[in-house]
Amino acid sequence: MSKTKRWVLLGVLIVVLLCGAAAIFGFFRPSLKTFADTDGTKLKFKTEGTGFLLYGENEKWNEMFVKGVNLGATVPGHFPGELPATEEDYLRWFKQIDEMGANVIRLYTVHNPVFYSAIVKYNRNKGEDPLYFMQGIWSPEEQLIEQQDAYADNIHQMFKEEITKAVAAVYGDVTVDAKHGASSGKYTTNAGKYLMAWHVGTEWDPSMVKNTNDKHKDASRLEGTYFSATAEASPFENWLAGLLDYTAAEEQRYGWQHPITFTNWVTTDVLEHPGEPLFEEDMVSVDARHIKPVDWDAGYFASYHVYPYYPDFFRTDKSLRTISDGKGGYNTYKAYLRKLKAEYTDMPIMITEYGVPSSMGISHHGPGGRDQGGHDEQEQGQINVSLTQDIYDEGYSGAILFMWQDEWFKKTWNTMPFEIPADRRAYWLNVLTNEKMFGVLAMLPGKEELLNIDGNLSDWDKLPEGEVKRWEGKASGVKAMQLIHDEAYLYIGMELDQEFDPKKSKLYIGADTIEGGEQPLKELAGRTLEGGGLETLIELGKDSESQVKIAPSYDFHKRLYGKDGYWMLPEDEEKGDQAANQDGNPAPFNSWKLGISLMMNPPDTRFAHPFVDETVGFLKRGSTNPEAQDFSSLAAWQYKGNVVEMRIPWMLLGFADPSSLQVIDYSAIEDRRTFKTATAGGICLVPWIVDRTEVGNVDNNSTVGEVISLQSTTSYTWEPWETVKYSERLKKSYYAMKEFFTGVPDIRDSK
Repeated sequence: MSKTKRWVLLGVLIVVLLCGAAAIFGFFRPSLKTFADTDGTKLKFKTEGTGFLLYGENEKWNEMFVKGVNLGATVPGHFPGELPATEEDYLRWFKQIDEMGANVIRLYTVHNPVFYSAIVKYNRNKGEDPLYFMQGIWSPEEQLIEQQDAYADNIHQMFKEEITKAVAAVYGDVTVDAKHGASSGKYTTNAGKYLMAWHVGTEWDPSMVKNTNDKHKDASRLEGTYFSATAEASPFENWLAGLLDYTAAEEQRYGWQHPITFTNWVTTDVLEHPGEPLFEEDMVSVDARHIKPVDWDAGYFASYHVYPYYPDFFRTDKSLRTISDGKGGYNTYKAYLRKLKAEYTDMPIMITEYGVPSSMGISHHGPGGRDQGGHDEQEQGQINVSLTQDIYDEGYSGAILFMWQDEWFKKTWNTMPFEIPADRRAYWLNVLTNEKMFGVLAMLPGKEELLNIDGNLSDWDKLPEGEVKRWEGKASGVKAMQLIHDEAYLYIGMELDQEFDPKKSKLYIGADTIEGGEQPLKELAGRTLEGGGLETLIELGKDSESQVKIAPSYDFHKRLYGKDGYWMLPEDEEKGDQAANQDGNPAPFNSWKLGISLMMNPPDTRFAHPFVDETVGFLKRGSTNPEAQDFSSLAAWQYKGNVVEMRIPWMLLGFADPSSLQVIDYSAIEDRRTFKTATAGGICLVPWIVDRTEVGNVDNNSTVGEVISLQSTTSYTWEPWETVKYSERLKKSYYAMKEFFTGVPDIRDSK
């Protein structure tokens, strides 16, 4: 045999062996069972009666409980449309989500192609136990709110284009040109077999829905190929039925069918809420029962976003006070779920958003302490588990938690006026903005994993050389002070001459950022503050006392809600500063507060409701080390011996945007609503220690005699930043959800 023939034969043998190996590998690789309809259409999920069904490896339809988490596409330093998540990010998150016991990820919108290739890659060898995803399709939300008419040609066309894009993206069959604020690229990976359902639209603005209904009263009933509206359907529901039908038609082209739903929320639910003070929150319904699948074997289900603190009727509607919470109050969340579920007797219903954030800030109160914010990670986990238990116990088909990761770009109504400029929110973490911290995966600011607030300064020595700044000033009883910052906090490490004992003394640190300020005479206790005034004051003492206070003339809260703004504060608070000034002395510094609920009065509302606010400037003592016994994610300070260590949130110090050194200024607010900012040269900090026997002594000629000088103290300053440093850590709430999710089987029974 010639050498050439030998090489040819060897090549053929290699090809055969490779093909055989591929065949064997393919044979043994776990497969995913799918159901084929009579026309060849594939199904993996479908609805039947009130059940959401999975076609299992036993080749039977099994009723399942959907356990999931909502997933965004951002990381700190980016806004939603930038979609910076990488394959490495997705694969890491998928593993963590899977290990948490979830069986589905819900997306709000189309992600970049890397998500779909990553989910296929992750599931490649998982057989009948993959991690599924629920594909959301974003509505033209801004246009709907602006134009108040869903039937507008441009809106309808935009929505259909987004549906077409979403379906083609899932099946790896489209190239999308780059467009600011939207996903794009070549979608070549077919992820259809890992899709669980389509989730169409966003939360509907009730005024838009009502206006659409009023404007198109003569709209004809939608009779589609796959979905139709019923005779009871409103014009808006007819419009929505057409979009569901269009989604089905687009998917049918790929030989698949998946269950379809549309996004809904409590504001447009099918119930009446006599105890809701705001008309808009009970103005109109969008009813899933008014749309029916007519030739869509995969079926259809209802979905709702339901939180325990919004709208206000969770607190004010007496008709929901029917189920005890076991603590002397009522579980109005469970009562609401029961009433809602009772309306859906022939279709499945899921809660596709729920949860509470682990934030220092708070913006709504919920019965039983289920507030929107004000929780550390442990409390977040306990509440999220209790909400999930309520959803499961009331017979819902699924619970999809909001949210996987913290999102720095988010905003909340009661801190929005103070975050200026708004287009820089993603560059810093405002822990007073609760919307940023719903995740069970913490997106930590740059120093959090390097510095533990625990009363031990040894970890400061390990920080990069030159980053830590020594405080250049003099103060009685203070041996040394060092400073550093990150995207969320100003960190202060202090060494005192003697051991700190909160029972015997208080530690104060005054903060001056811009020209102006006031003198905290009571807290100075006879000392003299020279060279200006303070905007804010850090007070450390007993646990119930420790907080950041704000100068009365600088107080954001009083300026926004007092006589110069909304004029909602009680008269006695408005008169407080005037009374304090009658003796010629400045008013005392105020507690740092946020508005929780605005004043409501008829005829603008159904009934009167008082203005509600809450002090958010309290500084919790504890450790930020997750392994420590006294760990709390909200811990702000700790002391040991003569060491006092703390981290102070930027906004409590008056910062509107620390990344550009912007602080709220003293000028009058515009239009009774809008603040202005000034560029700070940094923060000038002046500490002093007061024996408790001195507190309240305002006699400047007393024996204390200490002079505190702002002019002779160098300010701590930093360079503006355009990029952020962050790290990830699974919160304590993650492990709480993991324990619950892994304890609840995916399959409820067999059909």
